[in-house]
Amino acid sequence: MSQQGYVATPPYSQSQPGIGLSPPHYGHYGDPSHASSPQGMMKPAGPLGTAAPGMLLPPGPSPSVPHQFGQNGAHASGHPPQRFPGPPPVNNVASSYAPYQPSTQSSYPSPVSTSSVTQLGSQLSAMQINSYGSGMAPPNQGPPPRPPQPSILQPGSQVLPPPPTTLNGPGASSLLPPPTYRLDGHPGPAHPNAQYQPPPLPGQTLGTGYPPQQAASSGPQMAGAQLSYPGGFPGGPAQMAGPPPPQKKLDPDSIPSPIQVIENDRATRGGQVYATNIRGQIPPLVTTDYVIQDQGNASPRYIRCTTYCFPCTSDMAKQAQIPLAAVIKPFATIPSNETPLYLVNHGENGPVRCNRCKAYMCPFMQFIEGGRRYQCGFCSCVNDVPPFYFQHLDHIGRRLDHYEKPELSLGSYEYVATLDYCRNNKPPNPPAFIFMIDVSYSNIKNGLVKLICEELKTILEKLPKEEQEEMSAIRVGFITYNKVLHFFNVKSNLAQPQMMVVTDVGEVFVPLLDGFLVNYQESQSVIHNLLDQIPEMFADSNENETVFAPVIQAGMEALKAADCPGKLFIFHSSLPTAEAPGKLRNRDDKKLVNTDKEKILFQPQTNVYDSLAKDCVAHGCSVTLFLFPSQYVDMASLGLVPQLTGGTLYKYNNFQMHLDSQQFLNDLRNDIEKKIGFDAIMRVRTSTGFRATDFFGGILMNNTTDIEMAAIDCDKAVTVEFKHDDKLSEDTGALIQCAVLYTTISGQRRLRIHNLGLNCSSQLADLYKSCETDALINFFAKSAFKAVLHQPLKVIREILVNQTAHMLACYRKNCASPSAASQLILPDSMKVLPVYMNCLLKNCVLLSRPEISTDERAFQRQLVMSMGVADSQLFFYPQLLPIHTLDVKSTMLPAAVRCSESRLSEDGIFLLANGLNMFLWLGVSSPPELIQGIFNVPSFAHINTDMTLLPEVGSPHSQQLRMIMGIIQQKRPYSMKLTIVKQREQPEMVFRQFLVEDKGLYGGSSYVDFLCCVHKEICQLLN
Repeated sequence: MSQQGYVATPPYSQSQPGIGLSPPHYGHYGDPSHASSPQGMMKPAGPLGTAAPGMLLPPGPSPSVPHQFGQNGAHASGHPPQRFPGPPPVNNVASSYAPYQPSTQSSYPSPVSTSSVTQLGSQLSAMQINSYGSGMAPPNQGPPPRPPQPSILQPGSQVLPPPPTTLNGPGASSLLPPPTYRLDGHPGPAHPNAQYQPPPLPGQTLGTGYPPQQAASSGPQMAGAQLSYPGGFPGGPAQMAGPPPPQKKLDPDSIPSPIQVIENDRATRGGQVYATNIRGQIPPLVTTDYVIQDQGNASPRYIRCTTYCFPCTSDMAKQAQIPLAAVIKPFATIPSNETPLYLVNHGENGPVRCNRCKAYMCPFMQFIEGGRRYQCGFCSCVNDVPPFYFQHLDHIGRRLDHYEKPELSLGSYEYVATLDYCRNNKPPNPPAFIFMIDVSYSNIKNGLVKLICEELKTILEKLPKEEQEEMSAIRVGFITYNKVLHFFNVKSNLAQPQMMVVTDVGEVFVPLLDGFLVNYQESQSVIHNLLDQIPEMFADSNENETVFAPVIQAGMEALKAADCPGKLFIFHSSLPTAEAPGKLRNRDDKKLVNTDKEKILFQPQTNVYDSLAKDCVAHGCSVTLFLFPSQYVDMASLGLVPQLTGGTLYKYNNFQMHLDSQQFLNDLRNDIEKKIGFDAIMRVRTSTGFRATDFFGGILMNNTTDIEMAAIDCDKAVTVEFKHDDKLSEDTGALIQCAVLYTTISGQRRLRIHNLGLNCSSQLADLYKSCETDALINFFAKSAFKAVLHQPLKVIREILVNQTAHMLACYRKNCASPSAASQLILPDSMKVLPVYMNCLLKNCVLLSRPEISTDERAFQRQLVMSMGVADSQLFFYPQLLPIHTLDVKSTMLPAAVRCSESRLSEDGIFLLANGLNMFLWLGVSSPPELIQGIFNVPSFAHINTDMTLLPEVGSPHSQQLRMIMGIIQQKRPYSMKLTIVKQREQPEMVFRQFLVEDKGLYGGSSYVDFLCCVHKEICQLLN
């Protein structure tokens, strides 16, 4: 199996002065050894070679407007720009912020040093965006962009010259301004200090004079320095002295808006029934609510693809460089108005399977010879129909019982597995849950241990069970630990629980078998007795050292001894420094950031955890970890076992009982009640011509085909990449079958099957029409986050930019109707790929920020690896809702606005959510009646920003806001902690990092800048 991920081709082979990108690295994801161009490496197809230096620009309109400089004047004098229009004078804004130090160690020559004022960003000037070429107008065009309106210049806002008003071709909106100097080699008036430079290269954008849009910074920028991505990204050009001439503002509404795309899809497809009877259909977006009717292909809740039409040949795939991948969420939650999966039981015969490729009976099998044989849709092998399964065919060659058998008419269904599918050919025992509580001094002192014990009494009443069962079959056990382990005997016939201590943490053994794992109902009184005693038992303990690996080992050994799969719930809070296997030291080193050694921070410190994870998976032991760190705990090491065993990681920094207990308890309740399968093996089969080559998720692979998971729940997704090994045919399409063998919560062995048919085409345009941007970003995020372990972050970021440019250049070259080279043309299905890709590039995993800890970066990396498409979409592009415009009579969510500071208003209240965090941002002039209605206090000044739960006021606004927060929370795997943020107060800095369309405070381009960067790369490729 190739461990490589998606390969990207550098767009040009030589670094050009003044271009804000360092020389490209030939990069392979996930494999540090591929320094030279490896075999199978994708090279630019056709004439996408290097650009000849010094080529002149294509002819275009040449207004002789003198160039204007921006981003100087008031800002250069040391005042931070003002963030909102309003009465306060510029100099008192953000006075409470410490000025931040922009990173000056740019990894490529700053444009300031290589280009002078005359050498201006030429291509950007005439850049225009078409969301589709004239040959490909989409079925439902959105409203045409508004004509540019005169805008009042706000202090500090960043501006660009006005966009041209001509529309280029049908469906095209012109976006960026005309060239700012003539193309006959005579530049307009130059700055007095400028030296003459040769005309810029084709495709080059950000010259010095171009003020990109910039989020207001929190301190004066350093003159001449450039805030840059460490690793080749457009930062803001340096400021120059001199008064700013008036300029008209670039209308951000003229560049593709994620909100518009989401709203258009809801308007056209929301609330409808989506039947899955057509191969290669493109489903509604993950952000749209609709009802799915399974008619032969798996629901998009289970499988989403990066494109629903695969290219027929590998050459086409290399040319487009669009990853061919599926994001599979085999246990996805199905809403109550959709049919649950049918269970097929063939008794001792078991499922009918193809003799050659072992695919399971499904709608893609073709019955022949009067029903006595069938041809496999995956490998074309002709099989005999087993006698018990025989049925006659009707006049169109379909079995008479077609609609009575789920496996013939539906895309998803389950089989009862026979003993051949069980370990050691015997039926499995029902799974067990083991609760393991860190009783070190700090956890006892802050009340956490008592909180957990109290909550367990309630939660154990709600252990998951099959619908028809009266009580849960899951058995439970309890362990406490600090630097030794305490096992508890809670057998139902005991008057008091008994404690057994294991001090030899080097060789952990289970001191008791009978009485450790028990049925909760039978042992309820003993268990409650134990839970009351634990906080008292350790009340006087001063032990602060803990172990960690031996805790997991003990839980696994207990499950192994009981011969059952199960799940460990570990409640832990510190770096395990006690002498034991898996002991860790504090290795948090900020000096490694932005160096080639940064990857070490994401790797586990010792290989103990890796081999422990393998043992856990081999014995069906899944680990879910609740972490309560107050300092560095080495997330990269502690999180490894939960990640590889299909468990979940929860983290509560600086846990405070009165502020954080609700979030933790919600997570714990939710986790215990989740739909889950244990001891699972998943295999993805494909029809001939392509195969699954790479797998991303909370999984372990001991060979190239079997995806092993100790458990898999309703929130976990596995992303699978496919590669061609032959030609695909337009007639038969590309077929995928995902089969998951697992044990249910009641101990039954089952097979869950999902089938999906995709189209194939030899036309690139069909491939681009069928893409799904949300799934593409899920794939790119996972492949990049996997590569983080082996490659420098700078290389990974460059590969992502190069591949984005390559995908769009290929579309431009092969699918769009001819137009001026200065136009940026985006396929309709990828309109928002640049903005989402920029969000990924700015994520703290790929771009470090001073205020984000190493642990937080490792945590986010691990979370994203098992996210489904809906969760990754919200995570990278948060939802921002205006609350002050709420209609209290409506039950609908208010329409979201774009994640940019320009969308906030001083008299507004906004709610932002990304799946992990929730912020309520309050403008300084928020309406007092709203503040009274939501917080029950008279004014803005009276609001207590420490609260993490809104008070129950009972007013219409309060009820409405709480309902909205409930709706947003309801579908998400993590309970989002609420942070109240007041405009112009210190915590606003954290909130502003989530306004992803703006420029990052510590590097990271704005959306507009990134679009320029990508456009420049595309022009490079096309020349």
